[in-house]
Amino acid sequence: MALEIERRFLVTDPGWRRHVAWEAELRQGYLVSGADGLTLRVRSSRRGAEEEAWLTLKAPPTTTTTATTTTATASGISGLERLEFEYPVPLADAAALLELAGTELRKRRYGLDLPGGDWVLDVFEGANAPLVVAEVELERADQPLSLPSWCGTELTGRHALSNAALARRPLQAWSEAERHSLLA
Repeated sequence: MALEIERRFLVTDPGWRRHVAWEAELRQGYLVSGADGLTLRVRSSRRGAEEEAWLTLKAPPTTTTTATTTTATASGISGLERLEFEYPVPLADAAALLELAGTELRKRRYGLDLPGGDWVLDVFEGANAPLVVAEVELERADQPLSLPSWCGTELTGRHALSNAALARRPLQAWSEAERHSLLA
């Protein structure tokens, strides 16, 4: 079973730029996006001349993983763990699925050379600009993490700022009060 353990943070300044190892353009569409956290996403990625695509299913953890979920919740971090199943798909299939997707978003992703996990940073485009979010995938829910100074508010478990939610209701559709409340 594929378990994703991830923490997300609002980025507060451009100090992350000195850690960039690679860059890619991402386009992702949501075929299914439920309030219960179940999503089925298609993503295409262009990194230089290389282009790839995946179909990804994400869901809340099942009862077989509740022991770590309880630990994560006890530490004050909900939404830390999800089931994730990801499969490569042909580019033509991805293009067709993106056309079928009810909602979509675009972002530029940067791989970062930071210790403590697999770090990426997303600079959202279009209706979700100027949102910038750092994510780190961890091996364990209780893994200690040293945060860079440019990481601000933790967004882990904040459903309104998940990629699926931002595809349905982009940042620019929020009222000023909502943006201030969620991003403060």
